[in-house]
Amino acid sequence: MSATLTVSVVGMLVIAALGVLGRRKPAASLEEWTVGGRRFGAVTTWFLQAGEVYTTFTFLGLAGLAYASGVGVAYALPYLPLAYVGLYVIAPLVWRLGRDRGYLTQGDFFADRYGSQALGTLTAVLGVLFLLPYLQLQITGLGLVVELATGNSGSGTASMIAASVLITAFVLWSGIGGVARAAYLKDALMVLVLVVLAVAIPVHFAGGIGDVSRQLADTHAAKLSIHDGPFDRTWFFTSMVTSLLSVMFMTMPQSWPAVLSAKDEKALRHNSIWIPFYSASQAIPMLVGFTGILVAGAASGGPNGVLLHLTNGALPGWLVGVVVTAAAACAMVPSAGIVLGMSSMVARNVVRTRTERSGLLVNHATVIGAVALALVLGIKRPDALTNLLLLTYAGLAQLAPGLLYALKGHRPLARAWSVAAGIIAGEAVVIWLTFGNDGHAVDVGHVNVGLIGIGVNLAVGILVEVVFRLAGSARPEAPATMRPVKETAA
Repeated sequence: MSATLTVSVVGMLVIAALGVLGRRKPAASLEEWTVGGRRFGAVTTWFLQAGEVYTTFTFLGLAGLAYASGVGVAYALPYLPLAYVGLYVIAPLVWRLGRDRGYLTQGDFFADRYGSQALGTLTAVLGVLFLLPYLQLQITGLGLVVELATGNSGSGTASMIAASVLITAFVLWSGIGGVARAAYLKDALMVLVLVVLAVAIPVHFAGGIGDVSRQLADTHAAKLSIHDGPFDRTWFFTSMVTSLLSVMFMTMPQSWPAVLSAKDEKALRHNSIWIPFYSASQAIPMLVGFTGILVAGAASGGPNGVLLHLTNGALPGWLVGVVVTAAAACAMVPSAGIVLGMSSMVARNVVRTRTERSGLLVNHATVIGAVALALVLGIKRPDALTNLLLLTYAGLAQLAPGLLYALKGHRPLARAWSVAAGIIAGEAVVIWLTFGNDGHAVDVGHVNVGLIGIGVNLAVGILVEVVFRLAGSARPEAPATMRPVKETAA
């Protein structure tokens, strides 16, 4: 066994061990398992929220996108800081509502705020469906990381299986507490690895960061400007706006437990100030991708393999193993958060169990089923969900208008039917634009299809609301399943 693979295996075992140590005994209730009893302080909440900044998609994908598109990759830098400006207000408000009304999931929020369990079920089902390809991406990405780093295709498959078992074990045992503990190591490793990569790769292949810029200007000047093509200005702006709306309005279901588990609003506001500074470190994988443009054969394993190809060339085997461990953590910890969000919604909003025991049973069965399905698809058909993955962000972005309406005191759309109609119309448009041209994307001039869907979503929702108001339909009562609400100003 090579030094790289040895360090990688040990690293994954340590990540799982920290996850298991998140609890001394299994959680006795779904609330304890999902949001940790709402008692996490600023540090733990930080790691849960900041943990979403780096996934395998971010770590490998940004380097690959920088290699392929040049400075077009910079769209990923501004949307997180801008989103957290809004989350400074939105996250504490969501937390306050969750505490007062007993929310555990995004589906709870929709069901309660619009007085419709059916709407809660609809949003939960959409959340589970759109998160499945994202979960597969993390597991498949982990296998790709190990395979590219070791040069052994068998090690990639074995790592996927081992990581899936470890993720399932510590999520079932510890719930969100295990995710938080594993996130401590993940982000500590990420800081270390990013510092090493920012120095070692530019120095080894180009002479330094300044030399990367100069050589790119001399030999690949087109990569330093946004130009016509698949990554043009339209793509840049619309992708940034869609990502901004998705993060700011918490459309990704796995972001809800991290917010709802905080013990107070202060922790969330503190994180909204400092996470944007941490997100600026995403420029380092981009720098690695830019360096790869100067290196012949850097993308021999595909654009997403650029970072690991350069790492193998610049670092000793044991240190490559540390990088692989950090990349594995970027798969395992987000995977744990994703499956926790999925399983909680199934138990709480889809099956609607009546007892704590049955809720935990459904929850745990969903964890096992979701991870197993993602693993099988990742091994047998690694590209089976490639197109569906394109729908993850664009599809979940369709929840943004409904979330925004629900946070307003006097909202323009007050009825579940109006919100549901808008969401369904937006999803239909996104799916058609993605697959409508004989299974391929419809040409919309590089506009992000999620943003087009949001436009249709808004229009249809408002139209249905107007029809209901003209018909004199009364607003439904809030469901009795939630705790009595305390008036909260939006």
